[in-house]
Amino acid sequence: MGNCLYPVDSSSAGDNWSSTAFGDNFSDEWNNSYDLTTQDYNYIGFEAAAPCRSCSLLDESSLPFYVLTSVLGILMSGAVLFALLRPLFRWRLCPGRPILAQLAVGSILFSTAVPFLAPGLSGGYHTHLCRLIHLVWYSSAFAQALLIGFCACLGPKLGPGQVPALTLGLSLGLWVVAVLLGLPATLGSDISNGLCTLALRQGILRFMHTAACFAIFILLPLGLLGAKGLNKVLGRGSCPWVDTLCVWFIFWWLHGVAQGLDSLVRSKFLIVSSCPAQQALDVLPHLAEALAISHCVATPLLLALFCHQATRTCLPSLPLPARQSFHQDTLGSKS
Repeated sequence: MGNCLYPVDSSSAGDNWSSTAFGDNFSDEWNNSYDLTTQDYNYIGFEAAAPCRSCSLLDESSLPFYVLTSVLGILMSGAVLFALLRPLFRWRLCPGRPILAQLAVGSILFSTAVPFLAPGLSGGYHTHLCRLIHLVWYSSAFAQALLIGFCACLGPKLGPGQVPALTLGLSLGLWVVAVLLGLPATLGSDISNGLCTLALRQGILRFMHTAACFAIFILLPLGLLGAKGLNKVLGRGSCPWVDTLCVWFIFWWLHGVAQGLDSLVRSKFLIVSSCPAQQALDVLPHLAEALAISHCVATPLLLALFCHQATRTCLPSLPLPARQSFHQDTLGSKS
């Protein structure tokens, strides 16, 4: 994906982190020192001799990656959702099935929004459609993270069978929280050169969006790990559960780091002067986006693995009559 052999367009230099470190007056001083209109200079040679140029990992050539990941995510998450809503074999014993089904729905929603944000797919997007796409993108990601944290905190309380109405209501309320957390990115999205982009400027919207990403994608998993370790040291039980589903945060933690570093550089709290560091910071958002998009395929696999492990543990612990009834129901569903 992408092309690192050719430098990025100089017209976009004002929007990346490299230009922030050089300052706004760098291009003016360069043009005043070397008048390109009166001297016979090779333009390509000037581009090659530029002080620091970054490559773009996600460009028009990345469109197949976006489309393939989206299609696989929709199909795989749809299959997992079908198995959870109409369970076959042992999946009806999976604890917290309604909450896991919401995770699959979040993965489907995110997968649906992926192709619309591909760099190689430009069209006549309206601003309202662009904002809706970013709302689905971030709200579904925030909802999945909150639901995983919710499952981890409930832990052993999510036994086989139906989820209590209060627990189900709280899980649905997390979607409302996720939508509210996604509003800053929604309001900050706009159309640029025919592409739907996130154009957050310095201000309250950027601060709120950065804080939400940092809290959900970095602080939440660190909090779960810290609480798990503390309870283990104090011997106060096994909650929160840090299980297979928590692997999901690996695909989004880099996004939280990239958002935090971006805000620090733009607000001049972090000054980057070396070219390798600037290039690394320019590539970091592309790596974070590619890793986040990959979670479309990883989420249904994690859900399937979680249900397989949970049902294998729950089935031997059931009473003998319940196990016999379960096997009879399974045979009936197969026929």
